[in-house]
Amino acid sequence: MKLGLYGGSFDPVHTGHLLVAQAAMEEAGLDRLYFIPTTQSPFKTGSQAQPGAVRLQLLRLALAGLTWAEVDDQEVRRGGVSYTIDTVRNYFQRHPDAELYCLVGADSAASLPLWKQADELSARARFLVIPRPGNDAMSLPQPFRGSALTGIPTAISSSEIRRRIRAGMSIRHLVPGAVREAILNNRLYL
Repeated sequence: MKLGLYGGSFDPVHTGHLLVAQAAMEEAGLDRLYFIPTTQSPFKTGSQAQPGAVRLQLLRLALAGLTWAEVDDQEVRRGGVSYTIDTVRNYFQRHPDAELYCLVGADSAASLPLWKQADELSARARFLVIPRPGNDAMSLPQPFRGSALTGIPTAISSSEIRRRIRAGMSIRHLVPGAVREAILNNRLYL
């Protein structure tokens, strides 16, 4: 079985995240993909995300009806700084026969050797590099294994969505409809 692990802040989840997930499912032939929101990224210290419970709820709304996708709340439950190796170890223990695929942005791929327990991480999981529009394909540093996704790169970002909300601009079509309604109804990101 091939399992995809898609970690990130998802603050908020948007259409670009869903397009990346779809490309990973199709191109890597994944059987299931888990969206795993972080509590605090070790590379984004000082930034303040919406509480984990809010981001989890928005993810559940975004993934409703996608039978191949699931929300995993383990990093939110763990609290503190989220490290990919801890999550990979958890999946390795629960699914010892599965092939694990971690999705990583092209802007982060070069720094993989600096990640916590990088040697163990490279041995336990393959990586699917998410392309950025207008950038050349990023290859993985040794000893990491995997490939770059080719489908559907998009310039949608959570920070741009938060900016648009604060400016009173529309986020229609940038986030799933149910996510948009929850953001507006709960006055999130103002």
